[in-house]
Amino acid sequence: MKLRICGIRTLWDTTGDGEFFCPGCGGDRNYRLLTGRRRFAVLGVPLLRRGTTDPVAECAACHQHFDPEALDHPTTTRFSAMLRDAVHTVALGVLAAGGSTSRTVLESAAETVRGAGFEDCTPEQLATVVEVLSADIGQGSAFDPAAEACGAALAIELHEALEPLAPHLAPTGRESILLQGARIALADGAYSTAEREVLTTVGGALRLCAEDTARLLAEAARTPS
Repeated sequence: MKLRICGIRTLWDTTGDGEFFCPGCGGDRNYRLLTGRRRFAVLGVPLLRRGTTDPVAECAACHQHFDPEALDHPTTTRFSAMLRDAVHTVALGVLAAGGSTSRTVLESAAETVRGAGFEDCTPEQLATVVEVLSADIGQGSAFDPAAEACGAALAIELHEALEPLAPHLAPTGRESILLQGARIALADGAYSTAEREVLTTVGGALRLCAEDTARLLAEAARTPS
């Protein structure tokens, strides 16, 4: 065994911890956020300063080091919640655009929301939420189709639910959320002007280009339910 006389040694300090999705393990793990102090060492004894290292996230399970950007990826638990909330918000958006007056649309929306993870969702619950939402926006029990279809408050809700999720979804995943909203809107017939504008907002928040959004909505309308 060759004795190493001198070299650079890194001393790590923990500056934070938490849970993240480990790219190495492929699952949710605990992590430590570390900063390193580089030292010139002789016989293993650190002596002279040689600067600092960039922060790293160390997985508590596999002990690999990752760029702190890895912490931006949601855990599987968080991702599931974000996906569930996104589908719920899209369903409410379509209903708020006028669909809450149709029992068929309400039942379609409730089935979609249950499939996303809200297992106890009922048409009546969705109708109540839409009524409260519409009252907060100041448009009565539902959106007036003759008025601006996607008001500022609803657009904000959609963007807040969908934009953080979009970077973590493959294109097919983003398209799937839009199509779920489209199927709700089509449950009682063709899109209304208000429904189409809400779905266009959904496509934009999901980072789908306008052409792809229009194509997907047209394809959904041509597909038998």
